[in-house]
Amino acid sequence: MLRPPSAAQVTPPQRTRAPLRRVLRRVIAVAVGVCALLGAVRLVVPATAGTADEPPGVRRQLTFLRAALDGGAGDQAQNLFPEGYVFLHVLYGLSWVELGMREPAGERSVALREARWALARLESPSGRAPFSADLTPPHGVFHRGWTNWLRGGTLALQPSERRDPAELRRFADDSAALGEAFDASESPYLEAYPGQAWPVDSTVAMASLRLHDTLLPPRFTGTADRWLQAVRQRLDPRTGLLPHHAAPGTGAPAEVARGSSQSLGQRFLVEIDPVFAAEQYRRFRDLYVVFPLGLGPAVREYPVGMDGPGDVDSGPLPLGVSLSATAVALGTAQIHGDAPLAEALANYGELAGLPIDTPWTKRYAFGLLPIGDAFLAWSKTARPWVIPPPSPPPATISWWWRTPLLALLLVIGLAPWTPALLRRHRSRRARPVPAEVTGEA
Repeated sequence: MLRPPSAAQVTPPQRTRAPLRRVLRRVIAVAVGVCALLGAVRLVVPATAGTADEPPGVRRQLTFLRAALDGGAGDQAQNLFPEGYVFLHVLYGLSWVELGMREPAGERSVALREARWALARLESPSGRAPFSADLTPPHGVFHRGWTNWLRGGTLALQPSERRDPAELRRFADDSAALGEAFDASESPYLEAYPGQAWPVDSTVAMASLRLHDTLLPPRFTGTADRWLQAVRQRLDPRTGLLPHHAAPGTGAPAEVARGSSQSLGQRFLVEIDPVFAAEQYRRFRDLYVVFPLGLGPAVREYPVGMDGPGDVDSGPLPLGVSLSATAVALGTAQIHGDAPLAEALANYGELAGLPIDTPWTKRYAFGLLPIGDAFLAWSKTARPWVIPPPSPPPATISWWWRTPLLALLLVIGLAPWTPALLRRHRSRRARPVPAEVTGEA
């Protein structure tokens, strides 16, 4: 006669398989819940410090970036787009300038050393290689403008009575070369490459001349006034903003205003003319800042109602959004005094950017694209260098923008527990009621 196997005869794998599955499901559920909770914390804990204090995590970001730069990240960025090497180094140096400006005058040696190191890399053969020496000024307005802005930053870190004389002379000479180029040009937009001009590049260069007039005796007021008058006559007719691309020689708009250049240029325009910049910023915010899928804020590459292709400036455009423009817009909002938008962009970045924190470093997107970390570090430290902090524009965003994302995180956190809760509920309903409860014999 065959008998069913006793419990002692069941092999260990058969007895343990179900408990192992339950343990694995619980581990996964706990992990998902912890990730959802961490995401909620990143959405609500302040990720910026305004313009007065040091933003949280930026110093650790710069530690990661310096190691990446020493490992060849500049050359790798250059393979991604033509200005990659310059951007990665200049943003690293500018972020250190920003941190140094928040420190007492006698405690800026580290910031000054790192900013000078980045400046030297900009002026190396690798930094100048993509740019023609035959342009006016030599190597073009992109390279000369950003280099001049960083050099002015290193001078701003030094007490006025102890500024390095060689750095002062170089800053004055380079500013003079830029000023002469603007004065001699029919167009307000100088060439960055032969036959190619982008208004944002000239905006950076003109801001460096305003910085010159803050650090040294003024000499470029007339140049800046003429530049502004010419710019106002050459705005993009569709948006009323500076165009993305302009015809060389005349400065006529050649392409609609785009988020990638607007988010960058708006940060420097405020240093040139705060009133004009405030007008431009409000138009930019109305036409480009959106909430795709009703979730966090982001910046479109093309104005609302218009779509177009992505390129090396914008990167991929999911739902029409430029991730690079969104990261840069954080600093632009902060420098315009738009704290609600700056905080929203920063918190959304803490959630969507998947930052990895250690006691020594911080990196976003697993550190796969250091140029993204450089833009974020520079954006979080943004504040005006030339003008006093401007009056805040009317707020267009409230704390409650987080509500849909917090609700989504709650659903994600509870989802792995739902099957177990449903099984427990069904088992309770199916359990027989004891006779003493029903009163039956």
